[in-house]
Amino acid sequence: MENFNFKYFLAANSCEGFCSYFDKSYLPDGEWQVFIIKGGPGTGKSSFMKYFALKTAEKGYKTLLCPCSSDPNSLDGVILPEKKLAIIDGTPPHTVEPDFPGACEKILNFSDFWDDNAFKPDKKEIIATTLLGKAYHKTASRYMEAAGKLILDSYKTELACTDKEKALQFSKNLCRKLMPKKGNAPMGHEWVRFIEGITPLGIVSYPATILNEVPKTVVIDDEYGAASNIIIGYIREYTLKNGYEIITLKNPFLPSVITDHIIIPELGLAIATENSYIHFASKERRIHARRFVSSQKLHLSRERLKFNKKAAKELLLSAAEALSGAKQVHDKLESYYIKAMDFRKLTAFAEKFTVNF
Repeated sequence: MENFNFKYFLAANSCEGFCSYFDKSYLPDGEWQVFIIKGGPGTGKSSFMKYFALKTAEKGYKTLLCPCSSDPNSLDGVILPEKKLAIIDGTPPHTVEPDFPGACEKILNFSDFWDDNAFKPDKKEIIATTLLGKAYHKTASRYMEAAGKLILDSYKTELACTDKEKALQFSKNLCRKLMPKKGNAPMGHEWVRFIEGITPLGIVSYPATILNEVPKTVVIDDEYGAASNIIIGYIREYTLKNGYEIITLKNPFLPSVITDHIIIPELGLAIATENSYIHFASKERRIHARRFVSSQKLHLSRERLKFNKKAAKELLLSAAEALSGAKQVHDKLESYYIKAMDFRKLTAFAEKFTVNF
């Protein structure tokens, strides 16, 4: 699935705990059609979605892939925004249940394709393996929580050195130049996602998604995210009040505190933050945070910031190693379900299902 241009995480193993925006992947407005897959690990959920994505892309539909933050090579969802259609994995930890069954959502139950009797010899092993995977995830969470405190401390340190009024004035000027006001427009709609994630492979990011979504990107170079968060926060409120549909991309470490990027498709414009974890390989306009941050004040905390960055990096590396351990356990868990599955029936179902779209 390397050739797909649009990749978003719908959930993150964040420093604040597991954060899911699966419920914001579609609108229950009577127009969207959503399929929620239920089934165990190794039951073909990701393969089914990959097959569907390939076929719909071949038909020319804009296809958004939603990789799994616990295994970026697997999919948690496929979204066709032009057709208002989504297929999502509704199993834990991002459990999704239909709020409007039949009218909006429909469950695809992949347990229909397995033999219940095949699990009998492995029941105890399945339970023990599942619990071991959860233990790995708890370990990863502890490392990420510790890293989050350091990242937050650096953010607050930069924020204390930031000229907030200057950042807000820049935001207002940018909106005036690039984002026309709409008279009496209804409130705009916001899609919330990630393009970065802490995974078993380390920090994975998809900067090309923004560059493929819109032709123009204003990049803010801001290592700690304080100045860029002020600017993007103002633009978010301004665009929503003026009726624009936006895609808000949260920070994968502190999603409740920091917004990293915002895309405004109608204007063909994005405002993005660049730091150690994500780089935009483009010649787009760049704004440096030092325009708004007192380097003299920030210099007083240089050693502290240096320590925070180094320690957080090590903690995130340890978190990724723990997630890698969880992935290995998950692979073992999948083997029990694979033995129970009738993949010929599932393949036939996938082919029949995809023909309808």
